[in-house]
Amino acid sequence: MKLCILISILGALTVRSINAQGCTGVTIVSRAGWGARSATSFSTIATPVSKVFIHHTEGGECGTATTCASQLRSIQNYHMNSNGWNDIGYSFLVGGDGQVYEGRGWNRQGAHTRGYNTNAIAISFVGNFMSKAPSQAMISAAQNLITCGISKGMVTSTYTLHGHRDANCTDCPGDNLYNLIKGWSRFQGKTGITFQC
Repeated sequence: MKLCILISILGALTVRSINAQGCTGVTIVSRAGWGARSATSFSTIATPVSKVFIHHTEGGECGTATTCASQLRSIQNYHMNSNGWNDIGYSFLVGGDGQVYEGRGWNRQGAHTRGYNTNAIAISFVGNFMSKAPSQAMISAAQNLITCGISKGMVTSTYTLHGHRDANCTDCPGDNLYNLIKGWSRFQGKTGITFQC
């Protein structure tokens, strides 16, 4: 009986940690849900933002909530311990399980796209998408997240969509993912900032 009560309590805690953002058509796992460390500091940004950048993490993929949570903790540790950043760099991450994981969220300044961290969010696909495409579940999750951001007043309805490579010298978000987002609504490509590789 005690075991059943404990399982029931743990199940309720998990449900609260998932979909904490209340978005339709997308499951967002909160920071607590994936075991994020606390940020050492943060700055807020004005919302709604006018740009959305798509990234990939370039590392391993994940296919379950457990493996995705572990992967996110590794990414956060790298960003904080090796790069010296105050938190994981991205606003949100999309796991191979089709769930969205809260990074810095809607209104905290990121460390994702040089020149645009104060007026954009970044959605990073977990994995390397140079030679393979992400699953349809991942694509739908990212698109539904953007729609959610618009409905919550966090992203302008006239936002422009870009790959990380459109603003910085990088191959991110990978050739296959970049070719996919070119067909998404509101894709604009190059941002107008001149940079040389």
